[in-house]
Amino acid sequence: MIKKSISAILVIVLLIGSLSLTACHGKRSLDEFVMPEEFDSSEPLEITFWIKNDNHTAQKAIYERAIADFEALYPNIKVKMRSMYNYDDIYKDVLTNIRTNTTPNVCITYPDHVASYLTGTNVVVSLDSLIDDERYGMGGSELKFDGPAKDDMIEKYMLEGQLNGVQYTLPFMRSTEACYINADLVEALGYTIPEDGLTWDFVFEVSNKAIQPVGTDANGNPIYINGQTSIVPFIYKSTDNMMIQMLKQKGFAYSNENAEILMFNDDTKSLLYMIAEQVKSGAFSTHDIANAYPGDLINQGKGIFGVDSTAGATWIGSDAPNMEITDDVVVKFKTVVTEIPQFDKNNPAVISQGPSICIFNKENPNEVLASWLFTQYILTDELQIAFSQTEGYVPVTKTAQNSPEYLDYLSRAGEDNDMYYDVKIAATKVVLNSVDHSFITPAFNGSASLRKAAGLLIEEAGKSTTRVNLDDKQVEKLYQKVISLYKLDELGGKGDIKLKLGSLPTGSVVFLSALAVAWIGIGSYFAVSYVKKRKNCKTNLT
Repeated sequence: MIKKSISAILVIVLLIGSLSLTACHGKRSLDEFVMPEEFDSSEPLEITFWIKNDNHTAQKAIYERAIADFEALYPNIKVKMRSMYNYDDIYKDVLTNIRTNTTPNVCITYPDHVASYLTGTNVVVSLDSLIDDERYGMGGSELKFDGPAKDDMIEKYMLEGQLNGVQYTLPFMRSTEACYINADLVEALGYTIPEDGLTWDFVFEVSNKAIQPVGTDANGNPIYINGQTSIVPFIYKSTDNMMIQMLKQKGFAYSNENAEILMFNDDTKSLLYMIAEQVKSGAFSTHDIANAYPGDLINQGKGIFGVDSTAGATWIGSDAPNMEITDDVVVKFKTVVTEIPQFDKNNPAVISQGPSICIFNKENPNEVLASWLFTQYILTDELQIAFSQTEGYVPVTKTAQNSPEYLDYLSRAGEDNDMYYDVKIAATKVVLNSVDHSFITPAFNGSASLRKAAGLLIEEAGKSTTRVNLDDKQVEKLYQKVISLYKLDELGGKGDIKLKLGSLPTGSVVFLSALAVAWIGIGSYFAVSYVKKRKNCKTNLT
C-alpha cells in the first residue's frame, strides 16, 4: 500500500513538472552541435529561411535571387523562404516552434529575441567555432563563393550579437533612427535648423510655436501654420527607442550587463513628466496616440518633425516612392534628415538597430552546416550592397561599405527617385556618421519585454494627460501596471528595486515547489504511519 502511494505521488510530481517545463516559452534541449569532418554535398537537404518582409517587393526579389544563386552553387541544398510581416510575429512563432522542434534553420531576428530562445539548451547554434573553422568558416578554403572574412565584419556590429561572450548572431544590416524634418515649416516659424544637430529643447520650442493658431476659418475654428486645420508638430514612431535613448543621453539607468532592470525610478519619472507636458500641450505625439505614421503627417504638411527608422526613409518626403497616402493630400516641401534630438550635443547617443541572423540547431550536423553556408552567402558584398540600396540601411562589412559601387551609390542622391531617392541616401549617411556614438542595450532573457515596457511608459503617460495630471502617485501606478503586464515582477523585485533577471523560469519554480510539497507529503505519511504503528505496539503489549 505504501509503495503504491509513493508511486502515485511521484507520478503526479513528474506530471506537474513536465507540464510546467513545457509551459516555459521555448524550453527545449538538444545535443551541442559538432562540426562534421566534411560537408556531405551528396545528401539532399532542405533548409528553411524566415525573413521579415512587409510587402517590400525589391527586398523580396533580392532574397529570391540570392536563394537561386546559392542553390546553383550547392545543388543538394534547397532553401525554403517564409516571409512574415514584422519581427514580433517571427519572435512569437519561433518560441512556439522551439517547443515542437520545428524551428527554422536560418532566421532574420534580433539579439533580444535570441536571448529568449536560449532558454532551451543548444537550441541556437553558437557561431564561434563555425566562424573560425579553416575550411567552412569566414574566408574558409572550402567555400564555393567569396564570403566575408572575420576581420572584414565591422567589429561594433559583431559585438551586438554576443551574449555572455558567445557569438549567437551575425549582423545582417544596420540602421538607426533619424529625425525627418519639413524644413519649409521650420523656416516659416522663424527658425533655422542647426547645422550641428538638434536638441530636445529646440524641437519642443519650435513645436510649441507651431500649435499657436495663426487665424480662424469661417466657422471660428483655429487655423495653424501652412493653412492646416490640425497639426501634430512632433511625432515619434517607436517610443521603445525614445525612452531608451533619452535614458542613455541623460546617463540614467535602464538595465545592465548583469541582467538587472534599473529604469523604474525618479530619473525615468522626470522624463515622463517632460513628455506628458508636451503631449498635453499638443506639441508632441506618438504613433499609437495619434494613430498615424510620422511620414503620413509630414507628407500632408501636418507634421514638422518625425522620428522614425532610417529603414523607413522611402515612406517620407514629398516624392517618397513608397508613401501610402494619395497624391491629392501630399504637399511639396524640402525634407532635411538629421540625427535624433540630443540633450547634450557634445555627448550624443543614438541606438544601433537593424536585423541580425541566427542559426537553429538540428539533429543532423550536415543540415546545420548547410545553414551556415547560406548565412555566409547572404553576407557577400553583392547582396549586402543590393539590400542596403532598398532602404536607409548600411552594409555590415568593410569591403561592402568601401567598395566603389557603394560609394558611387551614396554620391548620386536625387538622380533617380527609386534607386537614388535623396531622403533615403541622406538617412543612410546618418547611420554611417553615427557609428562611433551608437549603442545597444544588454540582451538577456526578458530584455525584449523590458524594451516594450519602456515604450509603454511613454504611451501611457501621454494618454493619461486626457484624464488626469501626471503626478508621483500616477507614475507609481503606471510603474506597477507595466511591471505586472510584462511580468517583470515574476523575475525579481519591482519599483525602485533592481529587477534581477536570469533566475529560474516560472515553470521550474513550480516544478521544484511541487517536488518539495510531494516530499513533505511523503514524510508526513511515514510520520503518521510510524505513530500509528507505535500505538498499536503499545496496545498489543498491554
